[in-house]
Amino acid sequence: MNPSAYPPFKILLVDDEPSFLRSMSLTLERYGLNNIVTCSEPHQVQQIMSEHSIGLVLLDLTMPVISGQELLAWFKEEYPAVSVIIFSGLNQVDAAVNCVKQGAFDYIVKTADQEQILESIKRAIHTQELSLENQALRAQLLSNELNMAAQFANFVTADPGMISTFRYLESIAVSAQPVLITGESGVGKELIAGAIHNLSGRNGPLVTVNVAGLDDNIFSDTLFGHARGAFTGADKARQGLVESAAGGTLFLDEIGDLSASSQVKLLRLLQEGEYYPIGSDRPKRIQARVVVATHQNLAEQQQQGTFRKDLYYRLRTHMVNIPPLRERLNDLPLLLDHFMRQACDELQKDYLAIPTNLALQLQHYPFPGNVRELRALVYDAVSQSSQDELNVSVFQTLVGGNQVDVFERSVRFPEDQPLPTLTQLSKLLVEEAMNRANQNQSLAARMLGISQPALSKRLKNMKEDSED
Repeated sequence: MNPSAYPPFKILLVDDEPSFLRSMSLTLERYGLNNIVTCSEPHQVQQIMSEHSIGLVLLDLTMPVISGQELLAWFKEEYPAVSVIIFSGLNQVDAAVNCVKQGAFDYIVKTADQEQILESIKRAIHTQELSLENQALRAQLLSNELNMAAQFANFVTADPGMISTFRYLESIAVSAQPVLITGESGVGKELIAGAIHNLSGRNGPLVTVNVAGLDDNIFSDTLFGHARGAFTGADKARQGLVESAAGGTLFLDEIGDLSASSQVKLLRLLQEGEYYPIGSDRPKRIQARVVVATHQNLAEQQQQGTFRKDLYYRLRTHMVNIPPLRERLNDLPLLLDHFMRQACDELQKDYLAIPTNLALQLQHYPFPGNVRELRALVYDAVSQSSQDELNVSVFQTLVGGNQVDVFERSVRFPEDQPLPTLTQLSKLLVEEAMNRANQNQSLAARMLGISQPALSKRLKNMKEDSED
């Protein structure tokens, strides 16, 4: 591909009027959009799509033989990732609504203001760029650096710390030693346990039990089972979850809430590799790998004497800490988009546009419930959304109902000091945006309200100035 071509994918113009194709092509080229393919015969669209890497389609609504609406339905079925903007000579509200419902990115009247048309096209390009960059980033991090990337398909992240965690999980996959997963509530500890089980290649099941609130007797019966006649009502033998997990993985969640006596029994299970069902004097061997999780600080608990030191050190043979969402804020745009799509699918709604500044505003919210809380908020917002954009009232309550600009509230210049120049301020803003976006230019550009090429040019100029 020509390195000077922009955008990085081709824009396909489909219209039965050659004069409109020439006019629109010239307009786009004047604004630096030169990666264009034109088509005046609608029946040739299928062949063009197979021969070119098309990311955006500008499609005339009214054409002979094959209408724009028919082609739109075909695009959404065969190329759902491609954005389609419908052009029409008529300002028809019903037609616009129907096209958007069918999946069109936008509906534009040909006689509309040129700036309005270009703004819509630029928004579509930016959306495609972000999607492609996210796909490329995931492919690079998960395919090129992980041996078993498919096992992490349920994780929506581009955070380097999380990727390092995935590599660590791969390295301990074949170990039979227990794994301790720590992290705040809602960070995805159960997902990590599932990944550990899948990576291990064990044929048995993943058996999960939340041990919080279980007294010693229920804990023993749940994990170890009982023999017939062990207590009143035990009219037949019952196998425990340790036996149910044979050949697989036993996941004990909220391990920090175990009673002292239950901790002793778990320690024996791990040290000796055997256990006694209640009422039985014949031990059974554990044939499952043990994975435990807690949101509590076990290191502090064992220092305070509420958690056994020997059990703590036995459990932490392999230890994984999952960072809270507020420590991986670069995942916010990915998670917002992922949960929005999930919610729309479940609620049978069309996908909604997410305000470009929403992720930036949410960076100032601590998310005590982490990813689980974000998911619930997005689902609530989607359920309240009646237009084509995500309802942000749920989030506004969290970050301050009036949505006051953080920059406006926080930046003050001392009166006894000279003001910085616009050039200095511009450099500081660019550097701050790149830091917040974890060097992701597309995301940083969205934060600054400029295009990715414009940001790239600024970064290049800043580098040249620093070298002078």
